[in-house]
Amino acid sequence: MLITGIFLLSMGVFMISKPSVFWLLFESWKSNDATEPSSLYIWSTRFGGIMFIVVGICLIIAVYLL
Repeated sequence: MLITGIFLLSMGVFMISKPSVFWLLFESWKSNDATEPSSLYIWSTRFGGIMFIVVGICLIIAVYLL
Protein backbone atom coordinates (compact mmCIF):
# COMPACT_ATOMS: atom_id res chain seq x y z
CA MET A 1 0.00 0.00 0.00
CA LEU A 2 2.92 2.33 0.64
CA ILE A 3 4.30 1.77 -2.87
CA THR A 4 0.89 2.52 -4.38
CA GLY A 5 0.61 5.71 -2.34
CA ILE A 6 4.03 6.90 -3.44
CA PHE A 7 3.23 6.05 -7.07
CA LEU A 8 -0.09 7.93 -6.98
CA LEU A 9 1.55 10.89 -5.27
CA SER A 10 4.31 11.12 -7.88
CA MET A 11 1.85 10.70 -10.78
CA GLY A 12 -0.32 13.44 -9.31
CA VAL A 13 2.59 15.84 -9.07
CA PHE A 14 3.54 15.01 -12.67
CA MET A 15 -0.05 15.55 -13.86
CA ILE A 16 -0.26 18.95 -12.15
CA SER A 17 3.14 20.22 -13.20
CA LYS A 18 3.34 18.90 -16.79
CA PRO A 19 -0.15 18.26 -18.24
CA SER A 20 1.05 18.88 -21.80
CA VAL A 21 3.76 16.22 -21.47
CA PHE A 22 1.16 13.87 -19.99
CA TRP A 23 -1.02 14.57 -23.05
CA LEU A 24 1.89 13.96 -25.40
CA LEU A 25 2.67 10.58 -23.82
CA PHE A 26 -0.84 9.21 -23.40
CA GLU A 27 -3.35 11.07 -25.58
CA SER A 28 -1.69 12.70 -28.60
CA TRP A 29 -1.98 9.59 -30.78
CA LYS A 30 -5.79 9.80 -30.46
CA SER A 31 -5.96 13.32 -31.95
CA ASN A 32 -6.17 14.03 -35.65
CA ASP A 33 -4.15 17.27 -35.56
CA ALA A 34 -2.07 16.34 -32.48
CA THR A 35 -0.86 19.89 -32.05
CA GLU A 36 -1.57 20.64 -28.39
CA PRO A 37 -4.02 19.73 -25.64
CA SER A 38 -7.16 21.79 -25.15
CA SER A 39 -7.63 24.00 -22.12
CA LEU A 40 -10.34 21.62 -20.87
CA TYR A 41 -7.90 18.71 -21.09
CA ILE A 42 -5.25 20.66 -19.14
CA TRP A 43 -7.81 21.61 -16.48
CA SER A 44 -9.16 18.07 -16.12
CA THR A 45 -5.66 16.58 -16.00
CA ARG A 46 -4.68 18.95 -13.21
CA PHE A 47 -7.88 18.12 -11.33
CA GLY A 48 -7.10 14.42 -11.73
CA GLY A 49 -3.60 15.10 -10.45
CA ILE A 50 -5.04 16.71 -7.32
CA MET A 51 -7.22 13.65 -6.76
CA PHE A 52 -4.19 11.36 -7.21
CA ILE A 53 -2.26 13.39 -4.65
CA VAL A 54 -5.10 13.25 -2.12
CA VAL A 55 -5.51 9.48 -2.49
CA GLY A 56 -1.73 8.95 -2.41
CA ILE A 57 -1.39 10.93 0.81
CA CYS A 58 -4.31 9.03 2.37
CA LEU A 59 -2.70 5.70 1.46
CA ILE A 60 0.66 6.74 2.91
CA ILE A 61 -1.01 7.91 6.12
CA ALA A 62 -3.07 4.71 6.32
CA VAL A 63 0.10 2.61 6.27
CA TYR A 64 1.34 4.31 9.42
CA LEU A 65 -2.01 4.39 11.21
CA LEU A 66 -3.07 0.79 10.59
